[in-house]
Amino acid sequence: MTELLVAVAALWGAAAGSLLPRAAYRYSVPPGEPWRETCPAGHPLGGRLGRAGCGTCGTQQSYGPGTPVLSTVTALLCAALAAATGTHPEIAVWLLLAPVGVLLAVIDLRVRRLPDPLTLPLAAAALALLGAVSLVPEHAGNWLNSLFGALALGVGYWVLWRINPGGMGFGDVKLALGAGAVLGWYGWDTVLLGTFAGFLLGALYGGVLVLVGRAGRKTAIPFGPFLITGAYAGLLIGAYTA
Repeated sequence: MTELLVAVAALWGAAAGSLLPRAAYRYSVPPGEPWRETCPAGHPLGGRLGRAGCGTCGTQQSYGPGTPVLSTVTALLCAALAAATGTHPEIAVWLLLAPVGVLLAVIDLRVRRLPDPLTLPLAAAALALLGAVSLVPEHAGNWLNSLFGALALGVGYWVLWRINPGGMGFGDVKLALGAGAVLGWYGWDTVLLGTFAGFLLGALYGGVLVLVGRAGRKTAIPFGPFLITGAYAGLLIGAYTA
């Protein structure tokens, strides 16, 4: 049963990931600029999901992140989540949210921005969906812990942002609400583990950039991808041990 679930999750991830390039292109704009509504040649884009290419231009060249890469990453992530979670009903929530996490990581890597239309709905959806799952038999988590985890991580990141606004964007604070919600489902140990993993990965990445001369000690780096990666690392361990 678990093998079938993993296979289905991988297919879902591959399909969902293939729809992310256009959204990544639309939202990958510098802070303060409006979301893209046209291709580089000025032709209107239809819809917010799909391949990042324009048929009107008469070219099939992609102008956004590659579909194979996003599809593969999302498929692997969904398969790993399914393998760790098994048949517990919260797997449906993880699979629905996984593509959003991949999309946010890509956007932050490209333009150091975490769009409000993605971060805030992610947190709300996580809490709403987990609330529904908490009513289903055989779930392995606790919804109140998700709520408190979202609040705790959100407040914690807000404090860090207030202390050093140059080192962390307010988008990270909003993203932390969603990360805290999913991590809190499996308890405070998972919240701490996922949070620590994110900061560790970010510190290692920054340290490598300094060593190779591509950044200074005060160079700002996009923290969203590490926050997301750390959250998924904690989630995978929390799901596996639940």
